[in-house]
Formats: sequence, structure tokens, C-alpha cells
Amino acid sequence: MTSPLKVWLERDGALLRVRLSRPKANLVDAAMILALHAALKEYRKHTGLRGVLLDAEGPHFSFGASVEEHLPAHCAQMLASLHALLLEMLEFPAPILVAVRGQCLGGGLEVALAGGPIFASADAQFGQPEIKLGVFAPAASVLLPYRVSQPEAEDLLLSGRSINGTQAATIGLVQALADDPGADALDWFDQHLQGKSAAALACALAAARGQMLPDVRRRLAEVEQLYQERLMRTQDANEGLDAFLTKRQPVWTHR
Repeated sequence: MTSPLKVWLERDGALLRVRLSRPKANLVDAAMILALHAALKEYRKHTGLRGVLLDAEGPHFSFGASVEEHLPAHCAQMLASLHALLLEMLEFPAPILVAVRGQCLGGGLEVALAGGPIFASADAQFGQPEIKLGVFAPAASVLLPYRVSQPEAEDLLLSGRSINGTQAATIGLVQALADDPGADALDWFDQHLQGKSAAALACALAAARGQMLPDVRRRLAEVEQLYQERLMRTQDANEGLDAFLTKRQPVWTHR
């Protein structure tokens, strides 16, 4: 099977490029998660690495996770592997810049949230639509309040609505708007990271996230348990997923 990622080094080995390469959806499914794990593991100890740029091929960053992998038979494994990836990203010893065009939804947004600054086009779309399927977004429930205010995080998590890049920048979810977010992220790397010490950057990241990381690790375990032991035992969660897969409107029983 062709890899769902393209991975290469630039800037004389100072910048790792990682590109989601299964357009147009670029689903964050088991294969994509495994490939991202492998890329980060391979380059984690690369000498002189001062940054990573994560972007996507095609018109959209990612439509999100695979709905089939959210079904009861698969969700425990899916959540465990996705959350392990997000922790690996948060603990990576070089800043991970994220460039977003088009849709950045669900698990795709959760991956973006585990990176560093997000560069986006004004018409990009950000959202956590899981609630519309009768489920919730575990990782985003943990990570969004670190990027935006609690009320703004709850707005996105409970409404399931999407906001554009301009709105995302206003609430602090996006750090920079550009017609070409990938080029803007490269310029930011050249200006702010390339001339720095890789060793100093790794220590600075560890210091800045010292309080965040243990909390995120604890909270991810809590939401995994809530998702599996409470949510997936409800009729509505199973109804919502089945309705999506069979392309019909869900009928909620509120149980």
C-alpha cells in the first residue's frame, strides 16, 4: 500500500516536511496515524532539526477521522493510537508548524491542535462536528481549551459548527493568515527558527509545556474512559454513527 504521507528534509536538514497525501479527504485513519508515528519516530533524534512543517496535499487539510473506526468494535484501538500520536507530537523536540487550507475537521483538527502555530488561509474551515453524530471529540475536548478560551472551546465542541480562518484567528486558534499558508510557515521558520540552536529549542519546548503535558496525558486517559465506558453504551452514539454510514438522518432517543 502506498504511504499516506510524504516525508522529506529541507534547509540542509533543519526542517522536516510532513505532508498528508491522500486527497481530497486526507483521513486521519489507522494507516495515517501509523505513518505519522513512524515519521516522527524516525526523525526525533535527527541532529540539527529545528522544526517540522505539517501540511496536506489537495484542497483540504483533512476531513477528520474514519467514522468506521469510531464504531464500538474499533474505537478503543483508534482512540489509543490517535492519542499516543498527539502526545508524541506535543513531546517532539522541535516546533511543529501546521499549514491549513480548506477543511480541517474532527481528527484532522485534533492533529493540528497538537502542533505549534497554525498558519491558515482566510477561507479555511475549522470544526469538531462529532456531536452531530451523537459522539464527542475526546482529544479536542482536552486540547482546545489550551488554544482558545473555555467558552469558545465549548462553542465548537457542543455546536459542531465550523468557523473560517479569519474567525479562527480572532479567537486565537490560528496564529497567522495568508493566501499561501505553507509559504508563510516556511518564511516564519526561516525568520524565527532556522538560526536557533536545536538543543535550545528542544529545552525551550520542554520548559514551556512542562505543566501542560502531564495534564494532557491525564485528561486524555479520562476522556478515553468516558468515551468507551459511557458514551459508546448509549443508543444515540450507535444510532448517530450508523445513520452517517447509511446516509440517513439519525433518530435520537436521548438515551
